[in-house]
Amino acid sequence: MKFTELNLEESVLQALDAMRFEECTPIQEHTIPVILEGKDLIGVAQTGTGKTAAYLLPILNQLSKGGYPADSINCIIMSPTRELAQQIDQQMEGFSYFMPASSVAVYGGNDGIRFEQEKRGLTLGADVVIATPGRLISHLSLGYVNLSRVSFFILDEADRMLDMGFYDDIMQIVKFLPKERQTIMFSATMPTKIQQLAKSILNNPVEVKLAVSKPAEKIIQTAYVCYENQKLGIIKDLFKDQQPERVIIFASSKLKVKEVTQALKRMKLNVGEMHSDLEQSQRDQIMYEFKNGRINILIATDIVSRGIDIDDIRLVINYDVPHDSEDYVHRIGRTARANNDGCAITFVSEKEQTQFKAIEDFLAKTIYKIPVPEELGEAPEYNPKSASKDSRKKYNYRKKRNNRPRKKTE
Repeated sequence: MKFTELNLEESVLQALDAMRFEECTPIQEHTIPVILEGKDLIGVAQTGTGKTAAYLLPILNQLSKGGYPADSINCIIMSPTRELAQQIDQQMEGFSYFMPASSVAVYGGNDGIRFEQEKRGLTLGADVVIATPGRLISHLSLGYVNLSRVSFFILDEADRMLDMGFYDDIMQIVKFLPKERQTIMFSATMPTKIQQLAKSILNNPVEVKLAVSKPAEKIIQTAYVCYENQKLGIIKDLFKDQQPERVIIFASSKLKVKEVTQALKRMKLNVGEMHSDLEQSQRDQIMYEFKNGRINILIATDIVSRGIDIDDIRLVINYDVPHDSEDYVHRIGRTARANNDGCAITFVSEKEQTQFKAIEDFLAKTIYKIPVPEELGEAPEYNPKSASKDSRKKYNYRKKRNNRPRKKTE
């Protein structure tokens, strides 16, 4: 479906034309008409499906019609991270180019000047406020923010916000909002806690759910079946003859990120690390240097698998097998964007074989296994069934051990 087939105002269509947006993505096609009708909505779709435009376009469309107070906040968009808030703000600038819609981005950081700028935008009134939960609460607690006339309340990546512990913050913000409002929630997954949140803050919502899509066909997917202690050697072998460029390595924990970063620095590779222990200013600086090519390899936790917005990532390496198929799709979806080609390599240790087989089953394909370089020694066979049996044996052993009668202690 083309955007011109939707009931959008001319000023919105002008902006879309200037940005060369013609065809709707499936999430946009299914959600924009619902939002234009004024109904509450919960959209379940993964990152990269165009969901930011799916809520920004209809909201801007309604605001462009007029009738909303000029000195009040009319729309609140909640974002789990500063990086995503910045991306939403950038899209907001593009889509609102041909209309007099004002916006202010409110997110964490220790810059006092920025805080005052945010305060000014919040007190004078803005059509759209894009905010992280903690930062908005900081402003609300000082008593000068009035949310009583908000018409639209949007939660983007709601599952991620709850994973990051923002449930109480969201409910606290909701108390400042009028009951008569349109509430829109987007989430990549729909666990029980998201269903509970939706029940608490949405009114008879329409649910639009898109299945987790498969990775782009342009992504060349491969894997190394290896021992855990061979993973660093494989990275060394990958980059021995060519300089790495635009590479993201995903690891399962911030401790693992730190370990891999130090190991690659010892290999004289140009790397940066991204995880939640870093100050926001440090994360911004590392992302800036990675985008500008001063850092060749970014080693990160899943904190950036959904948030990073760089179109020319050449290679994604999963140092650890992702926990589930959805995380795998999010991670490798960082490459082969904007009509570029890309590669994804996953390191599969003995313990991770069953997890990886589940990903292959989801993709309905067998991912090619590259032989481990001979100089790194013999590698394990890929035999996920046997790995599953081993894990069951360990589980049964633990169960028996835990069921033994215990000696009384004084």
